[in-house]
Amino acid sequence: MGKIFCMMGKSSCGKDTLYKRILQEGILPLSSIVPYTTRPIRSGETDGVEYFFTDEQMLLDYERAGKVIEVRSYQTVHGVWHYFTVNDGQIHLESQNYLMIVTLEGYIKIRDYFGADAVVPVYIEVEDNIRLRRALDREEHQTEPKYAEMCRRFLADTKDFSEENLLLAGIKKRFFNNNLERTGKEITDYISRMIEGGSYGFKSK
Repeated sequence: MGKIFCMMGKSSCGKDTLYKRILQEGILPLSSIVPYTTRPIRSGETDGVEYFFTDEQMLLDYERAGKVIEVRSYQTVHGVWHYFTVNDGQIHLESQNYLMIVTLEGYIKIRDYFGADAVVPVYIEVEDNIRLRRALDREEHQTEPKYAEMCRRFLADTKDFSEENLLLAGIKKRFFNNNLERTGKEITDYISRMIEGGSYGFKSK
């Protein structure tokens, strides 16, 4: 039986970079699960890689078909943005393991949908001052920077990933991303042990 490893953490904690590098290394038996979102695509993103970029009508269609595993909706300064995971044929736990990026709320819903034995949290932490600098740098490189939304998301994460919420979700193990190489190695080794008790390297770029 396969497992779904849910990588999560506050914005700009490095989860996107770690996620891409672990999958690109190809040394772990992991497949990706691409979620959906109605938010606008950002510079450097590709449809079908980070997300399937879609609209509210497709969300409604999947909901009516009973295929939505979890959905989160956020009132942003640019309107309501939806993020959702769909049982659209991507997931085959009888034969595969998966790595995906989720929110804490998303992890809980996916865990409840597939069962705690099949869903493993991978929580990443970074000091707030480092995250804020990273977020600002990323936004400055966007074609149309959305600084107000950046600030809203930064503050919302403080509430969403509060110590109380982490405790309620049963999140105990944490990976402190002070060094990309070291954190990547720690996560890779952790996932390998959870899958089969082996050990895999994490190559430097």
